[in-house]
Amino acid sequence: QAQMVESGGGLVQPGGSLRLSCRTSMNIFSFGRLGWFRQVPGKERELVAYIISNGQTNYADSVKDRFSISRDGAKNTMYLQMNNLKPEDTAVYYCNTQPPVRHLWGQGTQVTVSS
Repeated sequence: QAQMVESGGGLVQPGGSLRLSCRTSMNIFSFGRLGWFRQVPGKERELVAYIISNGQTNYADSVKDRFSISRDGAKNTMYLQMNNLKPEDTAVYYCNTQPPVRHLWGQGTQVTVSS
């Protein structure tokens, strides 16, 4: 019944910025923790960042101080603001609870960082 829809990806040059959106049909504040994940071909899906119901956030070391996770209750949307993007950030980005629930995975949104 619940559905996650990711959007906002695209092609950006190194040092550029993107803002990803994750919209859900549910009240986002009903989730204990919501996270952004990413995956590249041949690699396991990895957690990038998550936000707790009380607003506390956590980031992978590789994106700390560059990415910012937030949510908008009025829009039932979670965001990932990505600044100073690097080629190694290239991946398909997904949102889900943390830990993730299998049936909530969406199609993801492609982020490509390249000159």
